[in-house]
Amino acid sequence: MSSSKDGYHHGDLAHALEDAAMQLLERMPAAEISLREVARAANVSHNAPYHHFSDRLGLLKVLAERSMADLLAQVRSDAEKAPTPRAALTDAGSAYIRFAVEHPHAFDAVYDPTVCVPGSPTATMAPLIDGLEAVLAEGVAAAGLDQPTDAVVVWGLIHGLGTLAAAGHFTLDDALVAYAAALDRLLPSP
Repeated sequence: MSSSKDGYHHGDLAHALEDAAMQLLERMPAAEISLREVARAANVSHNAPYHHFSDRLGLLKVLAERSMADLLAQVRSDAEKAPTPRAALTDAGSAYIRFAVEHPHAFDAVYDPTVCVPGSPTATMAPLIDGLEAVLAEGVAAAGLDQPTDAVVVWGLIHGLGTLAAAGHFTLDDALVAYAAALDRLLPSP
């Protein structure tokens, strides 16, 4: 009879460890997650994570990459479902703000500059960042904003609103209303 601690096959261990780490991230900040805790959550030996993650920073990078993939998927999905370019920009930004509030530890992991060093993302993170920037830039342009800095303004707006709402400075609903009101002021009349 084998124990659950030796029940993983080579390819399954990585997935089990990452899933356990993501579940921990829903409950606690990335800075508090240790490789030993991931092993315990995945029900594997305390040395098992070292076969998949080079060190704790390697774990944090994977958490940030998976979190960014989730954020991008939600923003992209909401933008694509919208009936008009203006609604796409509203919905994409709202998805971003909602993600920040509903998954604050994952959101923080994405933007931790010690994990995802600005200007030097991992090979996995770089296309995710590019994808998010593209969704926002395309949405901004399609909605009628044509200045080179407009995408930065909108990204800063949604990031700030998401961060402040996640920290409890105001509610998610207040952040969403403020975002929609700001877009009404920024965008040309329909």
